[in-house]
Amino acid sequence: MIELLKKDKKTGKVTFVLKNSTPALANALRRAMMEAVPTMAVDSVEFVQNDGVLYDEMVAHRLGLIPLTTDLKGYDVRKPGDELSAKNSVKLTLKAKGPCTVYAEDLKSKDPKIKPVHPKIPIAKLLKGQEIELMATAVLGVGKEHVKFSPCLAWYTYKPKVTVNNNHKDFEKFREKYPPQVFSNGKIDAKLIEQHNLFEACEGVNDDIVKIEYDPETFIFNIEPWGQLSPAEILACAADHLSNLCDDFVSKLP
Repeated sequence: MIELLKKDKKTGKVTFVLKNSTPALANALRRAMMEAVPTMAVDSVEFVQNDGVLYDEMVAHRLGLIPLTTDLKGYDVRKPGDELSAKNSVKLTLKAKGPCTVYAEDLKSKDPKIKPVHPKIPIAKLLKGQEIELMATAVLGVGKEHVKFSPCLAWYTYKPKVTVNNNHKDFEKFREKYPPQVFSNGKIDAKLIEQHNLFEACEGVNDDIVKIEYDPETFIFNIEPWGQLSPAEILACAADHLSNLCDDFVSKLP
């Protein structure tokens, strides 16, 4: 069971709770989100001209790491041996003349659905008289092949349970050991510990005053997307991948 806790509209970061699960399943989901969800990224570059100070290889490397919006319904993952086609790749062109700073937004895509997520990522600086012209090919790939295809950073922790005893005889003795953010009207508030994510700062100071336990079957997940796909798309694709792995395994059983 999954329960959404919060979503940052500005960054797209999502926090949710995964209940009634195991560490093995939680880690499999985390790895699937980062390594098995396909996204678009520049895979090869043909240079027509490059008078800038950056070598062709460096420019190509930068292009590969620019996140591109991804249309999973319109493209297929290219299989080994398959030729490049409109179904598994898209062309992007770049032509600029200095003096200027060349940004990701200067990449012109043949498909308007495939474009840089962050337009102001700098690619190169050109001086007067310098030019750069190239054609890049973007394909679908997964993070297991190369990190440029990874759609997000995903991590999780066990869900903590906080018990506070403000009436303990040693409360005043240990008061200064706790972060000031966890106090409300002179007392430690368990909700403030959770709100400010100060579990580690409070853990182990005095378990009779603040005791933090962890639920081994409940996990707090965080997804920080790079922008190619939404967190919902990432999670759905990861779940489908795990389901397909299980189906494949079962089909091979005697």
